[in-house]
Amino acid sequence: MTKKLNNSYPAFGMRDKLGYMFGDFGNDFTFILSSSFMMKFYTDVMGISAGVIGALMMAARFVDAVTDVTMGQLVDRARPTKDGKFKPWLKRMCGPVAIASFLIYQSGFAGMSYGFKVAWMAVTYILWGSIFYTTVNIPYGSMASAISADAKNRAELSTWRTVGATLAGLVIGVGTPLAAYVTVDGNTVLSGPRMTIIAGVFSVLAIICYLLCFQLVRERVPVEANRNRLDVGRLLKSLAANRALIGIIAAAILLLLGMLGMQGMAGYVFPNYYGSATAQSLSSFTSSAAMLLVCAPFAARLATKFGKKELSVVSCAFGALVYAVCLAVRPANVYVYVVFFTLAYIGLGFFNTIIWAMITDVIDDAEVKNGFREDGTIYSVYSFARKLGQAFSSGMTGALLTMIGYSQETAFDENVINGIFNLSCIIPAIGLSAVALALWFIYPLNKKKVLENSAELAGRRG
Repeated sequence: MTKKLNNSYPAFGMRDKLGYMFGDFGNDFTFILSSSFMMKFYTDVMGISAGVIGALMMAARFVDAVTDVTMGQLVDRARPTKDGKFKPWLKRMCGPVAIASFLIYQSGFAGMSYGFKVAWMAVTYILWGSIFYTTVNIPYGSMASAISADAKNRAELSTWRTVGATLAGLVIGVGTPLAAYVTVDGNTVLSGPRMTIIAGVFSVLAIICYLLCFQLVRERVPVEANRNRLDVGRLLKSLAANRALIGIIAAAILLLLGMLGMQGMAGYVFPNYYGSATAQSLSSFTSSAAMLLVCAPFAARLATKFGKKELSVVSCAFGALVYAVCLAVRPANVYVYVVFFTLAYIGLGFFNTIIWAMITDVIDDAEVKNGFREDGTIYSVYSFARKLGQAFSSGMTGALLTMIGYSQETAFDENVINGIFNLSCIIPAIGLSAVALALWFIYPLNKKKVLENSAELAGRRG
């Protein structure tokens, strides 16, 4: 049970929002790099089949099934320290997650045997994503409930978290294509040594961002250690009966299928189909600018007026429609494609901006029903679902690229690049349509229900 607010800290304000922003800035220096460039690096530099890479990313999720929930339990059962219950994990684990990410992109091993390269990829990827990233991301995400008990403040934290992720995407998406690609025999190809240096720089920046988050954020809502005996059967039964959690998990998996499908295919459709790494960089800039100038300023306001669920359904349906039109138009000019890419990103951006506030709504809903909070456990299950979405996206993308015949040798074959364009539209169109349907038919926390839960918990806390 949560205690009353800790009044020894100043009121919630810009310092907390900036600090929370830096947390996801740090997260996404490694996460977005992986989702946008890891497959491209291992197919084009290391010579590994896209299908093998996708299969590895999916297999790693079986490890996550253990590590994510275990970390959630560790967080819930940890006693608060003088720095809080959640944020000390950022300081402890920021170094290991950054180092593991850097080790993934070691182009010096490109000449090694195929088996060695697959083994290196598997070990470093699991160390990064299944172990070290988990030990930072789950406490970070759970921490939002401890920063403020106010629903409006949490919505603002969700927005600022998305701003952090967007800034990381801006740095990675704009800078990496300009720095990492070179022209060889008239073709735009990825440079392995440059990617290694870029990964090292981003790892250092991730550590700096995590430490800034630790210094700036303050936990005001003390969350006692969960001393209930771990009953796996009860836990699974409780989670399975939580319709709100199931709904947001389904939506998150489908969102990542659409969003990471967009990001992953961008590494192929721009350099291979359109022959322009510059346009890839521009698409990252325009989509990030749209997030910062359109989604971030208006998401919380629109969610407050219409409801988070309601806003998300409409925005995701819009994004799906944009890609359906793009597939039908099939623009020959790469900059027209960039316009479609940006408009679709606005569609998914509204949902992606407020989804973190929706998780705190799910946690509150569970507390109303069960009488105690399980921030870490619920967030860890959600985090695992996001990783499933990441894995399914990578696995699906890898399998589909293999299906259309993509390899180092066929990367610029006409039939292959036409297939790349089709995939770049179909994957996000289907993914975003499915998100809208999952939210509409499964997720029960509309505006009215969220306000009822918030009032109930406020009454209990006095």
